Amino acid sequence: MTTVLIADDQPLQRFGFRMLLESQDDMTVLDEAANGTEAVRKAAELRPDVVLMDVRMPGLDGIEATRRITASGDRTRVLILTTFDLDEYAYAGLRAGASGVLVKDAQPEDLLSGIRAVASGDAVVAPALTRRLLDAYVHHLPVGGSASSSMPSPPDPRLAALTDREREILTVIGKGWTNTEIAARLHLAESTVKTHVGRVLAKTGSRDRVQAVICAYETGLVQP
Repeated sequence: MTTVLIADDQPLQRFGFRMLLESQDDMTVLDEAANGTEAVRKAAELRPDVVLMDVRMPGLDGIEATRRITASGDRTRVLILTTFDLDEYAYAGLRAGASGVLVKDAQPEDLLSGIRAVASGDAVVAPALTRRLLDAYVHHLPVGGSASSSMPSPPDPRLAALTDREREILTVIGKGWTNTEIAARLHLAESTVKTHVGRVLAKTGSRDRVQAVICAYETGLVQP
């Protein structure tokens, strides 16, 4: 059972999310929060698997609330929902530690699959935002980094512990492949892929798949 905390300042929005989530056999809503301060407090008290986090809320906004929740080191993951298809919110949310970003006009099945993905340790970003986010991130890589310099650079220590197969897995994660796609294209069982992905995350110090994508770009495994 995936437990969820809904954080949104609009009562009708919270009601709609609750109705959708509680229609699922594998989800339950623990509580609701009307602002970021409440979200941080209730996340600490209830320890939900996932917080559905609105960006614009009175007082403490969703970005800062996300930062505080993820900084606590607890197992709770944050899925940011925004009305605005704007890179700045998505980028800020991911930097704050969110495991995913979706726009509120996403299809119900996309929201439900996003919650399940985040709860399982995966990550999700709205398709319309993914390519722009990666392009924007690459342009912010420091001069002299693996992806921005033609000069040879020292091997990144995050890659040192990876086996050849794990390095391959990190590369295709960076290209945006899902576990199902990795299994099909590399002729592996999906359970084996999940094991490899877990090891890659642990060895590179990546909190989730979003951070692994960033790692793949920073280390030069994936080029823009």
